[in-house]
Amino acid sequence: MVEVNGAEQAELSVRFLEGLLEAMGIPATVRGAYEAERGVVIEIQGEGLGPLVGPAGATMAALQEVARAHLQRQTKGQSERLVLDVAGYRARRVAALERFTRQVAEEVLRTGEARALEPMSAADRKVVHDTVAAMQGVTTRSEGEEPRRFTVIVPAGDAEQAS
Repeated sequence: MVEVNGAEQAELSVRFLEGLLEAMGIPATVRGAYEAERGVVIEIQGEGLGPLVGPAGATMAALQEVARAHLQRQTKGQSERLVLDVAGYRARRVAALERFTRQVAEEVLRTGEARALEPMSAADRKVVHDTVAAMQGVTTRSEGEEPRRFTVIVPAGDAEQAS
């Protein structure tokens, strides 16, 4: 089997999404790239793309899954991770989640009490874990089962809470 590199996977994903959006009658610009740390990153830009984002990014997540399944089929399961961002939604969401996480972590540092966050997607939990990992004096853990899995921010010195 011939391996398809990341840049070629990005191009396959762009062509698929361009065709899908054209079939849906949605005018948009699709750009793709391969980034070593993130995988295949696809950005869809245009006006009035709110319906592609959907409530809390749900439609965007579904579109990402369809594109990922198509890419896996084209590469016979050898595909990179695929990240889709529509109209900058994901980038704005990450920035807001990082700000919120820092605020909560500072509260945990101030009070010494653990704080459980609302259930969130694996991608959002990763943002929380990565943000807290860059801070001194706090750590995180995930609890619960999907789809209600959530993150708890705890004081780093509290071994009982961090387990």
